[in-house]
Amino acid sequence: MEQGSLRERKQQRSREAIIEAAHALFEERGFDKVTVADIAERAEVGRATFFRYFGDKQEVVFADGGDLGAVLAEATEITADRPIGDALPAALAVARRVVASYVRRITAEPAGYTRHERLVASHPELLARSLTKQRRYAELLRDLLAGQGASPEIAAIAAEMGLAAYYAGRALAGDDPARLPAAVESVFDRLS
Repeated sequence: MEQGSLRERKQQRSREAIIEAAHALFEERGFDKVTVADIAERAEVGRATFFRYFGDKQEVVFADGGDLGAVLAEATEITADRPIGDALPAALAVARRVVASYVRRITAEPAGYTRHERLVASHPELLARSLTKQRRYAELLRDLLAGQGASPEIAAIAAEMGLAAYYAGRALAGDDPARLPAAVESVFDRLS
């Protein structure tokens, strides 16, 4: 059974070609020396096609599976057993499942994870974009928890604790993608 229409599959191939071209060029030349025109040429698409998928070359850096928004969109099965209300442990249990799913996604290809983290860490503008995206992820997680009946306070606390668990796990794992999932789980164990 085919997934999506022919048009959707072509669009997905174009998007993937842009991502692959950008990452290859970033590795070859360095982020600062690559232009949108370079990426479009390598991907064999026009500049307009590039901008259909990405607002700028920075956004391509974050397109490779590290999107908590996508995890949350797929997280319909990540729900509380009953409305969360003021139960912080119940909210943290949901946050844990969401963060664990996100970590599995971003570490699925260890070399890609390491390449991404190295690139972001070496460019202040990418680090700033990453932090902005992380704040957005906390908001999305808070909204998910509120949608499952968490009080506003509990939703906010659990979302921030989930984000903190992720960052603490990264520090404990030394940013090693093989150790990151267990490190994040260990942090959540201590929060429980």
